[in-house]
Amino acid sequence: MRASVIIDNHNYAEFLPAAIESALGQTTSAEVIVVDDGSTDRSRDVITEYEGRVRAVLKPNGGQASALNAGFEASAGDVVCFLDADDLLAPTAMEAAIEALASTEAVKAHWPLWLIDRDGVRSGELAPRGELCCGDLRDLVTMRGPGSHSDPPTSGNAWRRGYLESVLPIPLEYRSCADAYLLELAPLFGPIARLPAPQGSYRLHGENGCAGMSFDDRIRHELTLHERNCDAVAAACLRLGIAFDRADWCEDHWSRDLAHCAADIASAVPPGEAFVLVDEDKLSMDGHAGRDAVPFPERDGIYWGRPADDAAAVAELERQRERGLRYMVFAWTAFWWLDHYAGLHRRLRDRGRLKLSTDRARVFALD
Repeated sequence: MRASVIIDNHNYAEFLPAAIESALGQTTSAEVIVVDDGSTDRSRDVITEYEGRVRAVLKPNGGQASALNAGFEASAGDVVCFLDADDLLAPTAMEAAIEALASTEAVKAHWPLWLIDRDGVRSGELAPRGELCCGDLRDLVTMRGPGSHSDPPTSGNAWRRGYLESVLPIPLEYRSCADAYLLELAPLFGPIARLPAPQGSYRLHGENGCAGMSFDDRIRHELTLHERNCDAVAAACLRLGIAFDRADWCEDHWSRDLAHCAADIASAVPPGEAFVLVDEDKLSMDGHAGRDAVPFPERDGIYWGRPADDAAAVAELERQRERGLRYMVFAWTAFWWLDHYAGLHRRLRDRGRLKLSTDRARVFALD
């Protein structure tokens, strides 16, 4: 089986060389295609430096869906990986994916990704944090709809070409989060193979995904994306003759819960006041209603994984207190921290007070 790595890029000249080198460094032969989606930085100069080693597809800006579509049209591999230009592949990624797909009927193989910072330093955390799905998930998807199974980001997937030919082109409405279309449809077309070991890295640098959106705009975006995914899955079920009842599909509880949590925080933290946010980097709540959320723990403003122990957690709390932060919020996604880091919880009770406690947020005043 032949492999293709398609790198989609828009204004990521800073990270693009590392992504290209990781694609060229595969232990199995793989064609490397770099799609530049109308960049205005030095990206095209970077691509020129790899002339003869990669195939360049240069196009006007049209969004991620159009970039993936263009890259696939230029590719010939039996197994295709779409690599975001700010991410990395491990050298064995495509070899492991080919082995998994060659021995099964799976439509894709996926793997967890190491979280790294702008400089490529690992935090020790993985994306996603929970166990990835595998096997035959068709019944699960038809019963519960989109969002019912766990998947890695774009760079953690390798697709069987036959599946991509069945569902591409990705609708251009998926200008961002184009991988959602492929991820949600895949279980309808065949089983999913899981590689247990990480085969790449997902870079957190403050400009990922919807980072430029306001918090409220991001919630609206996620609700719209969920409805779009529902439409896509329903259309695929009809095309394949698969019975489903859209009325039974899960609502987008995540965005609803996120909105409730934000309202709770706004009721307890004064406008313009920054606060420490314990959410395991799941809420992306920076800048909500004029309140800056500081991840816990953080390095250069980026979430840096769970504290090693109580002493590390307490030390980080005191560091943020010395910086002048007066509020600490635990989102429902991290309520378990209050039991696991018992020493941190004691410090919050001894040197602060619980100002608000709801099903979605616990707010401590640190002073």
